Amino acid sequence: MIKRKTIRKFRKAHRYLGLFLGIQFLMWTISGMYFSWTDIDEIHGDHFRKQEIIPRTFENLISPTEIIGPGTVSSLVLRDIGGTPYYYVNGAKLVNAQTGEFKNVISEAEALAVAKDNMLQNLEVIKVDRIDNVDLHHEYRGGPLPAYVISYDTPENVKAYVSMEEGTFRTIRHRDWRWFDFLWMTHTMDYEGRDNFNTTILRIFSVMGLITVLSGFTLWFLTSPTMRRKKG
Repeated sequence: MIKRKTIRKFRKAHRYLGLFLGIQFLMWTISGMYFSWTDIDEIHGDHFRKQEIIPRTFENLISPTEIIGPGTVSSLVLRDIGGTPYYYVNGAKLVNAQTGEFKNVISEAEALAVAKDNMLQNLEVIKVDRIDNVDLHHEYRGGPLPAYVISYDTPENVKAYVSMEEGTFRTIRHRDWRWFDFLWMTHTMDYEGRDNFNTTILRIFSVMGLITVLSGFTLWFLTSPTMRRKKG
């Protein structure tokens, strides 16, 4: 027969483990439900973007080798910045493809033109800000800096980000994305960059969660009348 004292210890351990881990288990469940019930395309803000962007055509473009010299181009992208063609050369330099003029960063007006080419026409801009650095909790973390933040007059607090050095439309952030980001943080338990599944705290909680489940099975085994009858 299992001693009552042993059963009490198992019950106490199971109870306190459940109490300690319960909040995190609840967050895992809530965040999992939210992820499974949301449309990831809407989370990305695709419903605020134009479904089809018709590219412009350009003429009288200068050869990149005429601008920066032969044998110096390892990568080249032609970009449309407010109706003006630019080469993005070697992943580092913007060059006007018609005049050969170098551009360090795009202007606010050019950023608005880039955003206008990507965002729905009915969205009204209320302000434009410049950001030069962000922390690990910022919604634009990991994006190229400096960048323009274009805010729109919407209930969802929509913001579009345009890279100043690359001249590209980078991403959209809005209310549902921010909820998703917060719940993703609680799900992964990475309270810095959000995407690290190998944090020490996640490993600890995972092991303790397994112990909690196993202690529950053990407690059932020790206190089950059926198991006691079989032993008898």
